[in-house]
Amino acid sequence: MKYKRILLKLSGESLMGEKNFGIDNNRINSYARQIKEVCEMGVQTAIVIGGGNIFRGVQAEEGGMDRTHGDYMGMLATMINSMALQAALESAGVYTRLQSAIEMKEIAEPFIRRKALRHLEKGRVVIFGAGTGNPYFTTDSAASLRAIEIDADVILKGTRVDGVYTADPLKDPTAVKYDRISFDEAYGKGLKIMDMTAFTLCKENDLPIVVFDMDTPGNLKKLLDGEKVGTVVCNED
Repeated sequence: MKYKRILLKLSGESLMGEKNFGIDNNRINSYARQIKEVCEMGVQTAIVIGGGNIFRGVQAEEGGMDRTHGDYMGMLATMINSMALQAALESAGVYTRLQSAIEMKEIAEPFIRRKALRHLEKGRVVIFGAGTGNPYFTTDSAASLRAIEIDADVILKGTRVDGVYTADPLKDPTAVKYDRISFDEAYGKGLKIMDMTAFTLCKENDLPIVVFDMDTPGNLKKLLDGEKVGTVVCNED
């Protein structure tokens, strides 16, 4: 087993599956099955999900709304996704706890680091909702922060592409995939892997990121079995 404790970062858009908005039940159930597989391997698993399939703070700004107000709306969108994934995981027989960065005591525990660690040690999946609880921070930043706080070995960033490329492979057929790239090289080449705050947190805390295709069933397990899946982003050896 390559990693003992992981933080899985999922985008909200990926939950749409074949839809144009909201949550595709087939996609979220597929994710739940993949997560169950790695839990059965003994991997301690924490998750952060974005909210872009429902609402983004930047949308609010474009419409003339105050950015802070919009970002709090985005945090609520991440909680909807987190609750949906929690339900899918529990339907699959996986014990799950949802922790929120803003108080919602009827539906989630508050984020308490020691409690989160205890859940992970007991084999429960912990989902961190509502980002960092602060406006102007993305869910990428929340993923980096929570991963560092829980002493995760790695951030696994599940996307719709199978790694980091020299250009967007969906737009440029000549784009070449990296198997491994350093934080400095990725920054120098202007590759959009995570936002700069999240990226810097990972670099300074020596926390590697693996970007991989989560939409292909079995990829998550293969990655944790040590197979070459996706692209590793890390400090230079």
